[in-house]
Amino acid sequence: MTRPAPEKISIFVDVQNVYYTCRQAYKRNFDYNKFWARVTDGREVVSAFAYATERGDEKQEQFQNILRAIGFTVQLKPVLKRLDGSTKADWDVGIALDVYEAAPHCDKVVLVSGDGDFTVLLERIEQRFNTRSEVYGVVRLTANTLINAASDFFPIGETLLL
Repeated sequence: MTRPAPEKISIFVDVQNVYYTCRQAYKRNFDYNKFWARVTDGREVVSAFAYATERGDEKQEQFQNILRAIGFTVQLKPVLKRLDGSTKADWDVGIALDVYEAAPHCDKVVLVSGDGDFTVLLERIEQRFNTRSEVYGVVRLTANTLINAASDFFPIGETLLL
């Protein structure tokens, strides 16, 4: 008797979103090691991306090296300073393009973000490629539309925090 093939997954982490939502809700950090162990158990990882900002400081570089050691490909974008002094490093389009390109090659997309901008993306990959989705997010800071669009939603809570 042959075993069924393991589920193929592609993982996409919106690092800034998960950092700020975990800090706001719990005043704690997301545990990427625990997350990786949970989400990859018994599954085949086709690709895994963590989208972060490039600030050029040593602490950020150490964190990015930890993500690489876990198994993520780290995608970096410089922080843009606006005229009003605020900063932004918007990865939404980059994440969306990578998810859409990966969807035909996996059974499920795993997205770590609470950003409602990804709602249509998850609906589209299920319609177009029959690719299911799994979303991890802080419940009270995750868009209801994203929760509803996901095939499965997993709240980030005590077991996924440092």
